[in-house]
Amino acid sequence: MMNLWISPRGDRSAARQLTFDRHRGVSGHSWSRDAGWLLFGQDTDGDENVKLYAVDTSSGEQRCLTPFDGTRAAVVRIGRATPDLILISLNRRDPRHADLYTLELSTGRLELVQQNPGFTSFIVDDDYRVRFAVGRTPAGGRELLAPDGASGWTVVSVVEPDDARTTAWSHLDHSGNVLYALDSRGRDTTALVATELATGRATVLGADARADVTGMITDIDTHRPVAYWTHHERPTLHVIDETVCNDVAFLNARGIGDWVIGSRTLDDRLWLVGAATDTTPGVTWLYDRAAKTLDRLFVHRPELMELPLARMQSTEVRARDGLPLVCYLTLPRAADAGEPLRATAPRPMVLLVHGGPWDRDRFGFNPMHQWLASRGYAVLNVNFRSSTGFGKHFVNAGDGQWGRRMNDDLDDAVDWAIAAGIADPQRIAIVGGSYGGYAVLSGLTRSPGRYACGVDIFGPSNLETLLMAIPAHWEHERRMLYRAVGDPTTPEGRADLRARSPLHAAGVIADPLMIVQGANDPRVPPAESDRMVEQLVARGIPVTYLFFKDEGHGFSREPNRLTLNAMMEAFLARHLGGGLEPFEPGDFRGHAMEIRQGESLTAAA
Repeated sequence: MMNLWISPRGDRSAARQLTFDRHRGVSGHSWSRDAGWLLFGQDTDGDENVKLYAVDTSSGEQRCLTPFDGTRAAVVRIGRATPDLILISLNRRDPRHADLYTLELSTGRLELVQQNPGFTSFIVDDDYRVRFAVGRTPAGGRELLAPDGASGWTVVSVVEPDDARTTAWSHLDHSGNVLYALDSRGRDTTALVATELATGRATVLGADARADVTGMITDIDTHRPVAYWTHHERPTLHVIDETVCNDVAFLNARGIGDWVIGSRTLDDRLWLVGAATDTTPGVTWLYDRAAKTLDRLFVHRPELMELPLARMQSTEVRARDGLPLVCYLTLPRAADAGEPLRATAPRPMVLLVHGGPWDRDRFGFNPMHQWLASRGYAVLNVNFRSSTGFGKHFVNAGDGQWGRRMNDDLDDAVDWAIAAGIADPQRIAIVGGSYGGYAVLSGLTRSPGRYACGVDIFGPSNLETLLMAIPAHWEHERRMLYRAVGDPTTPEGRADLRARSPLHAAGVIADPLMIVQGANDPRVPPAESDRMVEQLVARGIPVTYLFFKDEGHGFSREPNRLTLNAMMEAFLARHLGGGLEPFEPGDFRGHAMEIRQGESLTAAA
């Protein structure tokens, strides 16, 4: 179980445990500016109503700072000038829109800074003053607004819908005079742009013709970007300020793999650096910028460090309409021919479909790839249209294409793997979560017999009901979702959504199917899976339905994750013939899985 610990830098044997969660664990944290508190958020069994907690780093005392049921809290900013005061957002007044509050850590006192009349977010300066608001246009674009001094707002910049998923305002510099943004207006890929507020002059600080700028390193004092990341097939860090040239060169020369900064000391001398390669799990390092030393603190999965893991390979596959699809392939070590993208013989293959769909697959250490490759499967990821990071043309090419060209992209990548002698066409599984789960259901209803089996993990089956039941805190994204998926408010839109909803084609499924659902999922409600299972059972079509009563849109509890993985492994072994580690559901004490349809899958089964 993940919990927070604290240790003196020079004596790790003196580490002390600060949190003692035994249910879902603590998955992330922030430091207060004076290092007196560690802050973290937790929801209740995956309901995404996050409460904010603080634990005293000296005494271990833990307090809930936002003890409000049905409310989402988030840390917005931790300023330097007021170490005991942080800025948070709360949707307590209106579940659709989060207001800004200052929170006094020592007392828990909240003070309203800005009531939210319907914006998606705010941009504040170092003194917690609201300088801008970000809103949605009726057509699904974005707009930047500034306070007009009379309790109103003035629009200062507009982003049209075609740029809305690839343009976002980021932050102000310390002076409050320069606004930084990731901006695709007037270009295809997102650039890093600085705008001088007094003159409106915009300067492109960095860009890549093939990939979006996806992140940046900023100066800890001025907040000026000093480097930025892009990720086409592989991640690349681009330096734009000489202050970090030596640091980047030093870390790149250490052979630790792709790295990111996790946190930094206030004087910016020490960095916590997370690094990994495709064949080594994550390692956290302590980097001393002045001394130019790099000390390994801990390995995230030490039991894997000495094992021979399988390499990940990247390639670009052309879709049938010519769109380039960046894909990632992992072969079992025994089946890797040693040449690029070549197998010793066609293998059973698992196609893993990412969620979102406004997300992407990336190069690097992937636990799912390593697990499945160790069981004898080739594993393929596809960045289908709508995936992020490849420019606005690519992401917008998926609008209206759920169950159409987005699934065609998956089929085209599978055809490539078959033609390349990588995949056995008779032994291919399709597996995915969220949007990826929808792609599983769509693939099985569009092309019965194409896949040997499928695993849908909290995927929507009915696009009409999905869009009509979006969470309250997604209200500001409604128009964007309608533009991308379909409009359930018009007869034509409903008919189109119905035609692309696997629920209404359940009767054609001919391939073994496993469906997995969390009881508290606010994004894809259980009804999406329940109705699909009902349709299949009514038609006499076999289905395995796994239901987890204490999970939401994702699986946080380790007993649940292990049980699900064991059941998936047995399901894939049955239908693809891969390896299987013997198990019984009772092996994972504390799991909350219910088998609502189908039989338990064990080694004996």
